Amino acid sequence: MKRFLQGNWNQIRRKLITKYKQLNDQDLKYIEGHEEELIGRLQVKLDKTKREITKELKTIITD
Repeated sequence: MKRFLQGNWNQIRRKLITKYKQLNDQDLKYIEGHEEELIGRLQVKLDKTKREITKELKTIITD
């Protein structure tokens, strides 16, 4: 997941904010090496499983 996020984070972030209005800057704070924390915050805020979040992030990147 790390390699997916590193080069594409700004694009992913914009798409997540557009799709999920309830997300804020703190929810989407990305720190390299702390991808699991980001996924955990998204799981809680969006009420989705880790698998669902990971799949959605990968889908955003490939679109």
